[in-house]
Amino acid sequence: MAISTEERLSSELTGLRLVEQPNESVFNSILHIDHENNIHFRQYRSEEDLRQIMPLISKDLSEPYSIYTYRYFIYNWPKLCILAFHDEECVGTVVCKLECYTNNVLRGYIAMLAVKDGFRRKGIGSRLVQLAIDLMIADRCDEVTLETEITNKSAIALYERLGFCRDKRLLRYYLNGVDAFRLKLWLTSGASRSPG
Repeated sequence: MAISTEERLSSELTGLRLVEQPNESVFNSILHIDHENNIHFRQYRSEEDLRQIMPLISKDLSEPYSIYTYRYFIYNWPKLCILAFHDEECVGTVVCKLECYTNNVLRGYIAMLAVKDGFRRKGIGSRLVQLAIDLMIADRCDEVTLETEITNKSAIALYERLGFCRDKRLLRYYLNGVDAFRLKLWLTSGASRSPG
């Protein structure tokens, strides 16, 4: 009995996945639970997360970001976007990327970190950054960089506690004219320790 072209295409299309679904055990999982503060940390899941991330970040950061900036990071590196939730409310987030640079150095970059006012000084920012670094290390990251205003003493202290070093001062880096420090965390001996 011959199979018609329509039946063959139908059976082929049934088995075809047009969009690869993330493996739930690796992606979108709960990464950590802080029982003391009732905070759970997980990876980015959907556009609904983006709607919660944007106002949180825009309230804290000195640079205004367009929706395209958020999407650039989140859609290209969704597993490196981590959110902290208290019940159903997003109270913190870190947004990162991971790319190959010169000499095959795999460099992580922390683009954005924000924690809601009432939830600061509970270790949420440190936990978000550490979880992001752990994910980068799992992907063989050699070094992690970021920039922060030289006037942002609490951010500088947080990153230095996590092992970051001041790598370079960037004059008038931000739109408001404030200088920045580029901070760097070297993870492997293959990463260059020269400034830049």
